Amino acid sequence: MNPHARRDGLDLAARSRARRRAVQALYAWQVGGNRMPAVIEEFRHEQDMEIADIAYFEDLLHGVESHCAELDTGLLPFLDRGIAEVDPIERAVLRLAAYELRHRPDVPYRVVINEAIEVSKRFGAEHGHTYVNGVLDKLAARWREAEYRA
Repeated sequence: MNPHARRDGLDLAARSRARRRAVQALYAWQVGGNRMPAVIEEFRHEQDMEIADIAYFEDLLHGVESHCAELDTGLLPFLDRGIAEVDPIERAVLRLAAYELRHRPDVPYRVVINEAIEVSKRFGAEHGHTYVNGVLDKLAARWREAEYRA
């Protein structure tokens, strides 16, 4: 039995790996300008994807792509600069977490923020995780108000 799987079968470690890979794929999408299906196909063949939640990975990428304008608009009031001026890794993390906050109510907002902080520490600038934390905390208060206050 997988020690990271919950009773409902959800593998939290595989979800975390899917988020990490999704941030890398979003970075490639943002910087490279490739179409999302090509980015997904490129990442599908990576060795680490075998132990990631591939369905969640794809949901995150398609979700960010299709809701990008909405996510950016939601993030904007909490940014100290335009979205295009945010470091590309932090921008990918913010968009991913914003998607989860808005469109994945099955994921608790604290999990979304914690995962975003961890991936920012791993891939982002030295203090990028503090910026990500501040922005997402304010966004969660707005988009998940009832859960946030509970």
